[in-house]
Amino acid sequence: MATLPVDDLEITRAFGPHLSARTRGTRGMAAPEPDRLVKTHCCFCGQQCGIQLKVKDNEVIGFEPWEDFPFNRGMLCPKGVKRYLQGSHPDRLLTALRRDPSAPGGFRPMPYGDAIARAASEIRRLQDAHGPSAIGLLGGASLTTEKTYLLGKFARVCLKTPYIDYNGRLCMVSAGAANKKAFGIDRTTNPWSDMVGTEVIWVAGSNVAECSPITTNYIWQARELGAKVIVQDPRITPIARTCDLYLPVRPGRDAAVFAAVLQLMIENGWIDREFIAAHTVGFDQVAEYCAQWPVARAAEVSGVPERSIRQAAELWGTARSSFLFHARGIEHHSNGVQNALGTINLVLASGRIGKPKSGYGTIVGQANGQGGREHGQKCDQLPGWRDISNPEHRQYIAGVWGIEERELPGPGVDAYEMFRKIDAGEIKGLVSICFNPKVSLPDNQFVTRALEKLELYVAIDFFLNDTARHADLVLPGSLHEEDEGTVTQVEGRVIKVNQAVECPGEARQDWRIIQDLAKALGRPKGFTFESPRAIFDELRIASKGGVADYSGITYEKIEQQMGVFWPCPSDDHPGTPRLFEPGSVNPVAKGAGPFYFPDGKARFNVAEYRPAVDDVSDEYPLFFTTGRVVSQFLSGTQTRRIGPLVDQYPEPRIELHPRLAEKLGIADGAWATVETRRGAITLRAQVVTTIRPDTIFVPYHWAGDKSANRLTVAAQDPISKIPQYKVCGCRLRPADAAPAYAARLEPQQ
Repeated sequence: MATLPVDDLEITRAFGPHLSARTRGTRGMAAPEPDRLVKTHCCFCGQQCGIQLKVKDNEVIGFEPWEDFPFNRGMLCPKGVKRYLQGSHPDRLLTALRRDPSAPGGFRPMPYGDAIARAASEIRRLQDAHGPSAIGLLGGASLTTEKTYLLGKFARVCLKTPYIDYNGRLCMVSAGAANKKAFGIDRTTNPWSDMVGTEVIWVAGSNVAECSPITTNYIWQARELGAKVIVQDPRITPIARTCDLYLPVRPGRDAAVFAAVLQLMIENGWIDREFIAAHTVGFDQVAEYCAQWPVARAAEVSGVPERSIRQAAELWGTARSSFLFHARGIEHHSNGVQNALGTINLVLASGRIGKPKSGYGTIVGQANGQGGREHGQKCDQLPGWRDISNPEHRQYIAGVWGIEERELPGPGVDAYEMFRKIDAGEIKGLVSICFNPKVSLPDNQFVTRALEKLELYVAIDFFLNDTARHADLVLPGSLHEEDEGTVTQVEGRVIKVNQAVECPGEARQDWRIIQDLAKALGRPKGFTFESPRAIFDELRIASKGGVADYSGITYEKIEQQMGVFWPCPSDDHPGTPRLFEPGSVNPVAKGAGPFYFPDGKARFNVAEYRPAVDDVSDEYPLFFTTGRVVSQFLSGTQTRRIGPLVDQYPEPRIELHPRLAEKLGIADGAWATVETRRGAITLRAQVVTTIRPDTIFVPYHWAGDKSANRLTVAAQDPISKIPQYKVCGCRLRPADAAPAYAARLEPQQ
């Protein structure tokens, strides 16, 4: 269905005049005293910092630090401080909506029950005509684990479609695939507290100060105790400004750096041969490949000076303890899995894993990026991190769900491939929940064209996001504070989100909406849960014996321990803060060794360097890369509606180096146009010394003619299917004229 027009400034400025109880304190007016404090967690990134929400008259009016929660000890980033403000925004969906082009804004309210009935009727019509796979479902990695479990069950048991995936496809899947190949399990190996006291920390492709600020505090604490910090990134991010060694890698060239570092470690004897022999397989093949990467070749390919590569190898290779972590900077590539495997090879070669103060991990981007991919909404997985293609795994889950194994669909396809199937007419209808692909997917003008081909689109959300403006029906879902459930944060710690307020108007908790759809479809069996606790209790059974075993976790244990690290296979098990410790037992190795393979050994994998798809060229000579800024989050559906966060970074800008700016004749603050093979956008320039002269950076949180993902390429990693957001060729020039939206940026009189 065609989109309806929206002025982004209407979104960001609408907060201003809205004076609810929670906003009066921000306008110099007396803030009311709360009735109670609710201990819960932030709704944004995967750190899931503890926070106490102030509640009065069913409204969140502010927050207090939760200093006892062990991860953040009361500290919050700007988003966490202002998160409570979004609930008062006038865009909050209070009723169901149906498309009506003649109505103001293109939608008319309709009773919730009528909207559910119409959605179910249209789903039945399409499935009767075209089969179960005519319907696709897209979930979100910020949903509670209970909701993601229910979505996977809903797709496969109620809709009987294989086509379900989630927006975590844009986040952690390259790291997850690498972890599975190397360790047999996909989780950060150590609690973040193990950073404090380690000797070396290597941060690869992670702007921690802006994307996961509380992690910065752990690095600072480690540095105060003498740790050396290595930062690998095309930009001198804030954490890089005080690091001991900065590696200014060209976008997409990380695997070359890792191969050269490992080669130097081998040459200098900085590897743990005893550990390699006893606990790993595949090292010889990796060593043979790394021999092809002498320092001079890696420096030429990567843009990192030879002396810096040598220094990195020595710092890492000679340390007695170390911690390496990475994020989307090395993962958002068509060889993202290879990049992640390159880091794991460095960790395994050092032998510093399964020990205090020595770890490896991936920084999770979304609120439940870890738990959201463990229990069934990913296209190839069943609960407990089971494989949907494995007959034994299928049999077990079918038994939990009370169906025959043959009734379970097989594996589906990734989120982007679902849009290709929509474009091809194979998927006729779509249900999405808390996913904004029109902003967040690459080459998003293609995504827009695919959305226009759908015969049915049902969007579940708490704001009418940019993608939902294409919907035929919009069902009003719940904010983070309007429901309860579990999420799993960056360390692998399962924590509990507590409900602070009731849903307003006709809005419903998301798990209720899913069950209402199942009932309206006439397929209610298995979808009559009375509470998130009841869903979690079934999830515990479904995960039992799997790699992601939550069976020993209860709401009570989470509250008592302030989180439980999975795996936790029994009621008397305390959880597993640190993986792979000597003597640890897992359901795969069964005592053979600490790693999750039958022989208990970790796997070295050849981490092959491959050039990026749509790389720089004579026609497009500059590297284009994207990322986040501290005050905005993902597609901006929430943060672009929080006034103070908008004020902090109101519009996207093009970061470029002074040498490039001088060469192209672009002044700081001037309008400039960046163009790739997919399109062009015009933004103001921001001239900075903290970026490579051959690279430009644009944050991706905005929609429409300010969307960075108009330009990104839809190339995907062949294993993880993660898109290549972090590099493509581009060209830059002074703008011929200010963009159309520029007039709306002037202050309102």
